[in-house]
Amino acid sequence: MSTHISEEREYVLGTHDAELERLGYQHRVWAEPTAAAWEAAGFRRGATLLDVGCGPGYVTLDLADLVGAGGRVIGVDMSERFIAHVREQAARRNLHHVEARAEELAMLSQPEASVDGAFARWVLCFVSDPGTVIRNVARALRPGGAFVVMDYSHYEGFRMGPPSRAIDRVLAVVAESFRAHGGNPNVGMELPRLMHDARLEVREIRPLVRAGRPGTALWEWPSTFFRVFLPTLVENGSLTEAEHAAFWADYDARTRDPAAFFMSPPMVTVIGVRR
Repeated sequence: MSTHISEEREYVLGTHDAELERLGYQHRVWAEPTAAAWEAAGFRRGATLLDVGCGPGYVTLDLADLVGAGGRVIGVDMSERFIAHVREQAARRNLHHVEARAEELAMLSQPEASVDGAFARWVLCFVSDPGTVIRNVARALRPGGAFVVMDYSHYEGFRMGPPSRAIDRVLAVVAESFRAHGGNPNVGMELPRLMHDARLEVREIRPLVRAGRPGTALWEWPSTFFRVFLPTLVENGSLTEAEHAAFWADYDARTRDPAAFFMSPPMVTVIGVRR
């Protein structure tokens, strides 16, 4: 597939300015568990790391700080707009050890045994053949190199308290939109088997669920996603205007309720190591 494709076909969530801003907020909110995963995988100063499905590069730039000027970080993504953003930000910060390439993950061109580690967060849930991506990454790892994947294991397991049928309905539609574009919102349950099939030794499987309450940074994480993405679902007919309005009536009511909370969609962090 040519990389010169429309924004709508590039990503189910788009690559527009609002999505770029949302991804930046999401990265900040999830920075702590992400850093813990890197620590568990042994990502270190001087390493060469691959950021798989790097998007606009928020992870790429943090990894560049982690490995230092003596290391190297390679960000790969199919969106030319996102890759341009990575390059611009790296140049602005004089991070000369950052490389960014626009290419399909299913046809990853990274040479064999060329990186010490790799990372993918909320990437494999959007691809149609995660096994091929994992095999490509496994091939690029040096012996002892780790591939760290953070992804959803049960997207519709997002739970709001007090419960809301309107919110549950929207979550089901969002999950189906991932499937309709070839993704799998529960891909986390398949990761250990896919890594094993790619000849990676699964060293660690960590569950990851967080609770958000009104007035916290985490509470705003799903709402920023819903505000950006739900209008698209209404526009394409997946969600009715009435369902959209009912969702926000319930969500906004809970935002004003000091006793409300949500449980994030269950996720897993899986670390596979090349033998």
